[in-house]
This record gives sequence, C-alpha cells and structure tokens, in this order.
Amino acid sequence: MERIETDLCIIGAGSGGLSLAAGAVQMGARVVLIEGGEMGGDCLNYGCVPSKALIAAGKQAHAMRTGRLLGITPVHPEIDYAAAKDHVRRAIETIAPHDSQERFEGLGVRVIRDWARFLSDREVEAGGTRIKARRFVVATGSRPFIPPIDGLDQMPFLTNETLFDLRERPEHLLILGGGPIGMEMAQAHIRLGSRVTVVEAMTALGNEDPEMSERVLNRLREEGVEILENTAAERVSGQEGAVTLETASGPIKGSHLLVAAGRLPNTEKLDLDRAGVRFDRRGIEVDRGLRASNRRIYAIGDVAAGHMRFTHVAGYHAGVIARSILFGLPARSGQSHIPYAIYTDPELAQVGLTEAQARKAHGTALEVVRFAYDGNDRAIAEGKTEGLIKVMVYRGRPVGASITGALAGELIAPWALMIANRLKMKAMANTVLPYPTLAEIGKRAAGAYFSPQLFDSSMVKKVVGFVQRHIP
Repeated sequence: MERIETDLCIIGAGSGGLSLAAGAVQMGARVVLIEGGEMGGDCLNYGCVPSKALIAAGKQAHAMRTGRLLGITPVHPEIDYAAAKDHVRRAIETIAPHDSQERFEGLGVRVIRDWARFLSDREVEAGGTRIKARRFVVATGSRPFIPPIDGLDQMPFLTNETLFDLRERPEHLLILGGGPIGMEMAQAHIRLGSRVTVVEAMTALGNEDPEMSERVLNRLREEGVEILENTAAERVSGQEGAVTLETASGPIKGSHLLVAAGRLPNTEKLDLDRAGVRFDRRGIEVDRGLRASNRRIYAIGDVAAGHMRFTHVAGYHAGVIARSILFGLPARSGQSHIPYAIYTDPELAQVGLTEAQARKAHGTALEVVRFAYDGNDRAIAEGKTEGLIKVMVYRGRPVGASITGALAGELIAPWALMIANRLKMKAMANTVLPYPTLAEIGKRAAGAYFSPQLFDSSMVKKVVGFVQRHIP
C-alpha cells in the first residue's frame, strides 16, 4: 500500500473541495484531493448546471407560446426532449474541463479517484493509498433523501441524479416534494410538453416568504402545473410508465415519479467514528470556524450540519477555512449575508432575514419598504411587470431583502453586498444606475425608505420654505 504524508487532504471534489484545493496548492501547500464519484460534484453533474440548462430550454419554448402582448403571433413549438437533454450534456461538458482531474493535477494536486474512509484521527485510506495529513477537509456534499414510503423501494423512480439522463419526455411527471428542486423541474417540464403534478406533504416553497412564494406558485398553476399541498404520499405502486401515488385524498396517477423531498449529507462511507468526529443525520457537527470535534478536521458545504445547502455556500466555506488552514488566522463563517435564488419564472431570491424573521428579531423598530415591478420602466417595456421587492430595514441598515420577479437572482446581488458590508440604505439611494434597467427597482426601494423622511416631514418643509424666502 502506498503511503503519503501531506499538509492538506480534501475529501470531495465538488465546489468547496475544488476551490480549496486550487487555492491551497497555488499558495504552496501540499494537497491530496480524493473523489469517489464525478469531478465537479453534484452541482456540475446533477444539480445547478444541468437544471439551469433544462430550465433554459423550457423558457425558450414558453417564449414561443407567449409573444402576443408584444405583437408576436404565438406558435406551438416542436419540442425534441432528447435534443434538450443534448443541450444539458453540452453545458456540462463545456464546464467539465475546469473541474477535471487533469487540470488539478496540472496545478500540482495529487488526485485519487476512489472513496475515502478514515482509519484514525490522522489517516484516511482511498484507492489502495494511505494518506496522513496535518489537516483534513470533508467536502462530500449531499444526496437525495428518499422518504420511507411503502412500495417506493420496489419500483423505479427518478432523482436529480438520474433525471438528466432521461431521453424520452415524461407524459405525466409526478414530483414528490414542493421545494426549490421540485418547483424548478415542474415548470421546466410543463413548458417542455409534459403534464406535471407536484405532491407536497406540507406547503410548497414553505421555507420562503409567503407573499413571495405565492406569486411563484400562482404562475406555475397558471401554466398548468397541478400543485397538491398538505397531501402526504402513503404508498407508491406501479411500474415504469405507470405510477400511482396513494394519498389520503385518493390515488394520483402518472407516467414517471421524481423524488425531490430534500437532501441528506454524505457521511456514511467515511467511518467518521474512527476519526473522533461527531455527526448525525444533519451532517458533521462544526463550530463557527467549520471545525469538527476533531480539531484537525473541517467540514464544508452540504455535509456541514446547520448550514445552507448551496454551491456558492460551499465555495464561501472554502475561503473561510483557507484563512485558518493556510495562514493560521482566526476565521468564522456566517449565514446572514448569504443570498440564494430559486430559478422558477418568476425567480425568487432572498438574502438575510425574511419579513417574518425580521419582525421577530426587531419588533416594532423594523421598517419594511416595498416596490413593485410595475413601477419600473424597463419592466413595463419588456412586459415583465409581475414582481416585487421587499427590504427589511433596522436602524438604517438592510437586514434582509426578498425579491420575486424577472432576474430576481441578479437583482439580489447589491443587497447581498449591502448586508455583507453593513452598508446603510443611503449607499443604495446615492447610487446612480443606467436607465432604463431592472436594477432601478432596488434603488426605488431605497427611495421608498427615505421618502417619508423627506416628503412627510414638517421640519424639512420649514427649512425649504426658509431657504426659498431668505437665501438669494
């Protein structure tokens, strides 16, 4: 068995692991990177990249059907589902070289393609190699949670790990789970010509601001997606091409079943007990510096318990622990400044506290300012007036922002900047933006915050009156 001693051993070549490996090796650390699955992890191969590529195909089909308000005669698009999947595959293949084994070996990283397991608090084994390291980083991500529904283990079903390999369009796609993955894929498939039914045991998009999620769900229903809330699946039966979900409300029949009922951290193959690492079904327990109970071991991304499960969070975590591992500097992670987006149409984006969370935290001292898309000239010109921004303000600083509407995922960016750097609302109000742009929606929200202070103030009016009367 080959033995290696190194400075840093990273387990998992997804977003977080790759970011840390590239940075560490280029700054002089000896790095071993272990990956038992695909380089690039879930995001490149089964998540962010393929889902957004399929969403783009659905959006193009939808545009062909809905041009009447702009003077374009709608047409019924001819959809080649397999060709849409070819577009998905091309997107993955275009990005893959950046995440490839060859690139990282070229940077000087030792890459081992096998599953890793801890032998002790200082060693792991993978691919017939034993690695002893000063520091370990577990970046193994997460996998689909398969709920314990009677009959589910006896029939074929899809998850995000198999959906993008499907070449024939589902006639009627049943989606178990009304979270972001379920709703994104529901809209993509209804636009690509499938019937779609979403079955959610509680509330669809239940973690989001209800005012915002309602706008998204209304659009999906308008497009033909059937969304059944408070409907728990009790049993699954059938075969490929003929699936039945048994619920308290009666049977629901479809051709394919997509399970999108949440995520579980990938810890089961690691033998973490041997390393003295505490973990549970939420993932590896970590402190603010993302260190595990074994101080030589860190956990980042989806596998870190209690943290948001997004690709950009894993990348952020990599930057946090790089300070500690490479420079010996104190470093802490936070979540209040991290934005995310749900890529339905309209999009839904959030950073910081929702309105309900902010009211609970700040009570009557909280101010909520709003501005609707239909007051924005660019939105009017493009016929994209369905949307809203809400900004939660405490003592002059935004503590949260919620946006639903066209390009919400892009429009959340300046609010993430504001919250991360503790800027006051005047920073947004003082910013000059090109006209006409959707970005002005954020600036108008800042204006809505200051308007009462300027236009409803008797003192301001007295000062202005004095200046007009007495100062030439």
